[in-house]
Amino acid sequence: MIQSMTGFGKVTAELPTKKVTVEIKALNSKQLDLSTRIPAVYKEMEMQIRSQLLRALVRGKIEFNITVEYIGKDNPTRINLAAVESYYNQIKEISEQLNLEVPSDWFQTLLRLPDTIKSEAPQADETEWMQVQEAIDHAIEQLTEFRKQEGAMLENLFRQKIENIGTLLKEVELYEGERIEKVKARIIDNLEKVVSTDYDKNRFEQEMIYYIEKLDVNEEKSRLTNHLQYFVSTMESGDAQGKKLGFIVQEIGREVNTLGSKSNHAAMQQIVVQMKDELEQIKEQVLNVL
Repeated sequence: MIQSMTGFGKVTAELPTKKVTVEIKALNSKQLDLSTRIPAVYKEMEMQIRSQLLRALVRGKIEFNITVEYIGKDNPTRINLAAVESYYNQIKEISEQLNLEVPSDWFQTLLRLPDTIKSEAPQADETEWMQVQEAIDHAIEQLTEFRKQEGAMLENLFRQKIENIGTLLKEVELYEGERIEKVKARIIDNLEKVVSTDYDKNRFEQEMIYYIEKLDVNEEKSRLTNHLQYFVSTMESGDAQGKKLGFIVQEIGREVNTLGSKSNHAAMQQIVVQMKDELEQIKEQVLNVL
């Protein structure tokens, strides 16, 4: 079964003094594009987290975020009094020297300056980290399940579209004999209009055979059938097949285009247009396959 690249997972771990929320979002991307926001208390585990995400999520634009909400009065965030006092004295001194007005709202000005707010959160112990790790695992599981559900819908769509193209390909056979006879009749009619004398019938037949062989689409039909079957078997072979399916779609498109250029028949060309419409819908969605 294929998987979609898009997905979402969110899990909250209830710890004695805090709530830790792990959130993962995944969108389409040709490669793995990973961005993380990890609070300082868990920063030393960042490389381990990134490695875990790389192994589990394979491909896509991944946004990973951990947020911490402290419970009760044990909030480790503190105002750095020394920094605030130093900024206050410097601003007041500069105001006097340059004859500038001092800020009307000291707190709003001072608390925006660097290092006036500091966190005194202790490093996570092993028990806390195990709980956070469990939350990360569950968030990844949620996202993976989301991907599988989306992938199942994509697979149903692809099967339908591939089947439609296969059905249209069979319809081409209904017009092949008629097409050859029409081409042959048109050539003879044009030949009789421009040639007033007898012509070499044997040479004409040879040229006719050569021309009709150039219009023969049996090879294109055979290759297209093989590509359609290969697409389905690749879909069934396992996960992370998005790039390979994209390459197969390109090959299907080449055969459909060649079929259209060789058709030389209005009804066949209409069938080819329908094939292209079905294929275009596959192209749009195959970009979302993991």
